[in-house]
Amino acid sequence: MATVSSEAAARAVIEVKDKIELNEVEKQIFDRLVNTLRHFNLNTELRVAGGWVRDKLLGKECCDIDIAIDNMFGSEFVDKVREYLLSTGEEAHGVGVIPRNPDQSKHLETARMRLLDLWIDFVNLRSEDYSENSRIPTMKFGTAKEDAYRRDLTINSLFYNINTSSVEDLTGRGIEDLKSGKIVTPLPPKDTFLDDPLRVLRAIRFGARFGFVLEEELKEAAACDDVKNALKAKISKERIGTEIDLMISGNQPVKAMTYIADLTLFWVVFNLHPKVEPTVSEECQGLCVAYLDAAWNLIHLIGGSSFTGEQRRLCLYGALFLPLRNTVYKDEKGKKVPVVNYIFRDSLKQKASDPETVIKIHRSLEKFLTLIPLLTSNDDTQPAEVDMGMELFDVPKASKLRVATGFLLREVKEFWRVGLLISTMLYPSDTDSTQDFLGKKFELDRRKDLFKAAEDAIVNLGLERVWDLKPLVNGKDIMTVLQLKSGGPVVKEWQQKLFAWQFAHPAGTVEECLDWMKETHLKRAKME
Repeated sequence: MATVSSEAAARAVIEVKDKIELNEVEKQIFDRLVNTLRHFNLNTELRVAGGWVRDKLLGKECCDIDIAIDNMFGSEFVDKVREYLLSTGEEAHGVGVIPRNPDQSKHLETARMRLLDLWIDFVNLRSEDYSENSRIPTMKFGTAKEDAYRRDLTINSLFYNINTSSVEDLTGRGIEDLKSGKIVTPLPPKDTFLDDPLRVLRAIRFGARFGFVLEEELKEAAACDDVKNALKAKISKERIGTEIDLMISGNQPVKAMTYIADLTLFWVVFNLHPKVEPTVSEECQGLCVAYLDAAWNLIHLIGGSSFTGEQRRLCLYGALFLPLRNTVYKDEKGKKVPVVNYIFRDSLKQKASDPETVIKIHRSLEKFLTLIPLLTSNDDTQPAEVDMGMELFDVPKASKLRVATGFLLREVKEFWRVGLLISTMLYPSDTDSTQDFLGKKFELDRRKDLFKAAEDAIVNLGLERVWDLKPLVNGKDIMTVLQLKSGGPVVKEWQQKLFAWQFAHPAGTVEECLDWMKETHLKRAKME
């Protein structure tokens, strides 16, 4: 696998602006802050810190404005701003304080207020000291230079001094690294990462996002056992999950996951249950990234508008964990559970619906693989049977494909295109493409054509939102026809039969459906 750094190394010098040009809203916000200083005759310097400065220098707009204050707490200054605004007849909105919450990696009280419809955060400049076994630092007031050096990366250590309208590069290399496209820590990387191991993942995320090269010393530090152990011991799973989700939802998920694999962090981040079966192979992480790569390219080839943001996100997770779809562990009751469930819930602490949806997509793949050749066939004749692991109750031969596809789409609902896309990467199912994928031989055009043909067939069958289909006959009607006093498995079975009838007879009426049910019930009663 080609490493990300070799791809990025050939990049031209990044275009970085000589000065920051404020838009009208920013000018008005900063004017209010400077006028507050004048109104109270404050000897205070105000600086915008971090990502806003970086993005503005790169010519990108950014709404995330963090103000660093040199000689008072953020809450104190916000009170001054509010008082000044009231003196001018302007009301202050959304004023509040977000307290320290070290358990959630929030080490400093932050004051917030809304100015001209933008949320602005205010904190004091600080320096940090970390204890050996905690990523929670001891905080104290610091100088601007100390604050710059405690930042995760040099490109995030830049300040915009509002008082002087100038950019300050207090590490001496923030702008240089921005221009040359390098991911570097202000202090030695191993020390930086051991102080706060989450910075490893942030370095990877920013490197992928901007297409920047990770410095060699940084990569060595990120891959060393001390840092990996610290990442496991000091960082909450929620914080790891948040960083991974930002990577997967970002503009370069494949680069990010390639970095994670290359730096031997894959199983640190996507930690598996200690007892999985079957045993995970050595090539598994490479295959995970390869499937992600193929899915990412297929999404763009097919057209990103075919997928919502959430569908795209879970498609990428589904592809990333595709080699693990048959890997399980036993829970405390001895029940076999897909390991994907463990990764989402325990290793990444993602919302419960994520593993449920991805597992549902994985379970749909075999059925999609059965249907793809039938959906994409130019032959109008329908097969005698469609093996979907279920009985297609008295379904006319010509309708079997529509019925089988309808049931499948009702299972995965709005994620059916995701299931279809991922299944094209496994098609044909009797061919092992592992080595092709590891060698980046994805056959994207063939898989795109397969997807499009199957998608068109599903749409032409009128099944695009089939999960919204309401049953013609409800449970009460079923109980009346069958002369049952209570519901149960029999009613559930008939609900499935009646949906099959509806799929086979899309123009059918309630009366026709009930007539078919009565007739079928009588036939079976006589046979029994």
